[in-house]
Amino acid sequence: MKLLAFDTSNQALSLAILEDEHLLAQTTLNIKKNHSIILMLAIDFLINSLDMKPKDLDRIVVAQGPGSYTGLRIAVATAKTLAHTLKIELVGVSSLLALVPEQVEGLVIPVMDARRNNVYAGFYQSGQAVRSEAHLPLAEVLEIAGAANQSVTFVGETTAFVEQIKDALPQAAIQSTLPDASTIGRIGLDLPAQSIHDFVPNYLKRVEAEENWLKTHQESSDSYIQRL
Repeated sequence: MKLLAFDTSNQALSLAILEDEHLLAQTTLNIKKNHSIILMLAIDFLINSLDMKPKDLDRIVVAQGPGSYTGLRIAVATAKTLAHTLKIELVGVSSLLALVPEQVEGLVIPVMDARRNNVYAGFYQSGQAVRSEAHLPLAEVLEIAGAANQSVTFVGETTAFVEQIKDALPQAAIQSTLPDASTIGRIGLDLPAQSIHDFVPNYLKRVEAEENWLKTHQESSDSYIQRL
């Protein structure tokens, strides 16, 4: 199976093409650019570099969230369009799981900056989720980590939180990691294909405009999104 995997859920953009578990090509850009402009150009470059054609692909695997609202919309819209146009399978993978490096012992907590000292956080051990991913204050994540009673490693977008982590958990390991599209592809290789029509980003948090709207409106089936 040949698959294209990509992640635009935050600042870094990562793409990879794999044949089964074998990595054929990969590129990662960790610069602040407009993903909507460069994503398809990067995909074309990677496919052409391998002397492949889009029709050679069997599956699209995309980081489904959480992360940047704009980045997730770009990734999901592109993935759905490619899967529908090429009539191939579509699979979503957690953006947080994509930040977890292999062979890290104990509890691994990938974090992504959600602003205002909040984070999107996952909780993994041996590659398996031990707690649901969530949008949380960093202080709550640190409490959960402190109660784990085992070695803890923070990965992902850790730079802004290093001092707070060290103050609360001096023994915790901290490792800044970027999204890895080859990891996304390998995770998505054996997952069941999802409905292209029903596929949506996993935001984990309402957009700010919806939260502000709900301050003066009662939540119901007549939602902010429906009204707009």
